[in-house]
Amino acid sequence: MTETAFVLWLTGLSGSGKTTVARLVAAQLERRGLRVERLDGDDIRKMFPGTGFSKADRDLHVRRVGHMASLLESKGICVVASLVSPYAESRRFVRGLCRRFFEVHVSTPLEVCEKRDVKGLYARARRGEVEDFTGVQAPYEPPRSPELTVDTSLLSPEQAAQLVLDGLKRRFPGAFA
Repeated sequence: MTETAFVLWLTGLSGSGKTTVARLVAAQLERRGLRVERLDGDDIRKMFPGTGFSKADRDLHVRRVGHMASLLESKGICVVASLVSPYAESRRFVRGLCRRFFEVHVSTPLEVCEKRDVKGLYARARRGEVEDFTGVQAPYEPPRSPELTVDTSLLSPEQAAQLVLDGLKRRFPGAFA
């Protein structure tokens, strides 16, 4: 494995800004000439349509994506993963699979995430139409010691992406040489 590969894992509530920040970071990494693959939880769910939202289904989903991320990393590809990944144990499992792991907690408050909810999922969950929705009926276990925490209610997506890039440069300077 080359010393340029790493796994960037963005975790947070639905609507927190994970995917937006991930897209911006991935684009910057590609501009620097790095090989990058973006893994988004919603996109991967479309490939595995039977994946539900129970704790067991969410754990399996996170582990599946974590396994893919570790395989890509082992081939010298930088991975930018954005998943709710609500359970600490699943994230710990993924961290153990990856050689160079950088966790970002996108800690945007629930109220802000609900206001941003373009899909209407929070409203549907509050009406009981969606079960086991993280932040409403199901818990989100915030990371205890992520490499970085960003709150996109206080930062623009571009500012958050820059903080992530700065953190990656400090942690993995060889990737930015």
